[in-house]
Parts: sequence; structure tokens; C-alpha cells
Amino acid sequence: MAALDDVNHGPAETVAELLHTCNAAPRFVTDVLAGRPYPDAEALVARAEAVARSLPWDEVTRALAAHPRIGERVEGTSAEARASRREQSSMSDADAEVRAALVAGNRAYEERFDHVFLIRATGRSPDQMLAELRRRLDNDVESERAEVTEQLAQITALRLKGLLGAMVTGERASQGAPATEARNESGTEPVT
Repeated sequence: MAALDDVNHGPAETVAELLHTCNAAPRFVTDVLAGRPYPDAEALVARAEAVARSLPWDEVTRALAAHPRIGERVEGTSAEARASRREQSSMSDADAEVRAALVAGNRAYEERFDHVFLIRATGRSPDQMLAELRRRLDNDVESERAEVTEQLAQITALRLKGLLGAMVTGERASQGAPATEARNESGTEPVT
């Protein structure tokens, strides 16, 4: 699998940049890089999820810094911004009442837990995300940290699968350029 070859044998700095777009925790990037080479994409994704789930809280908070609030319009052209826009695309269907409730809920959540509310938005409606936000406001700190870490692992896996899918199916330059270069030059984005 060509994309896996790029991850397994590409320059560490290049692969680290790609992994950082999936999860901004430094230890995540280091630990996933250290596991190279991977026998297949499934092993790579499984390792990424396991590493994300094992991150200490200080590393999770570093990853959280790269995530916008749910329902907030994401600006910028970074890979993280593009991923967040895709993942939160269902928010375009949210009515004003749900949007207002998410703003208020985000504020209450941040006051309670001192970090952004993180949820895998892919596959969830705005109403479902709001219901989860309200439910999780009742969590104690330890339970919420466990939920945040799990959501981070799920988001990491989805982003990595999207990246691998784009590398495999995307513009793989006929000149034989690495998939990461072809993706950046063509402007195509991984789909999650």
C-alpha cells in the first residue's frame, strides 16, 4: 500500500507533520513515529488510537488547544482547520436555538472543566452534540477527562483514516512524488 509506505519510510519530519494534523499532542506524534514500520493501515490506525487513549492529561490538553469550540465557525487554511470544518459540517443545518444553546453550553462547560468541549462531530447532528454536551456537564472531572480522551482517540482515528484514504486514492502524482507532496500541491483534503 503506497500510502503506508510513505508513512513507514518517509522522512520523520514530514510524517510528524502529517500525524500532528491528526492529533497535536507531541507524545502522540513521537510514539506513533516510533512504531514504524506498520504492517498495514489497520495496525497504524490501531496504534494511533491506543497512543491517543494512553496520553497523560497534560498531553491531551495540548491536543485540545488545536480544536475549536463545537458550533464555532472555524477560520484558517491549516490542515486542522480544514478537518474541523469537515467534521462540524452538520452545524450548517443547526437552527438558531441550537446554536445559541451550544454557545451557552460551551461557556458553562469551559467554566466547569477549564477546557473546550471535545466530541467526535462526524456522524452526529447538532442536536445530538448538544445533548452530549448537556449530559457531560454532569460528569465529575475524572469521568469527563476519560470521555475527552476517548473522543480525542476517535477523532484521531477518523483523521488518520481520512489521511490514509487521501494518500491512497488522492492525486498520487504520476511522476512518482510522495503522496504527501501530491496532496499538498493538488490542494485535495482527506475526507473524514
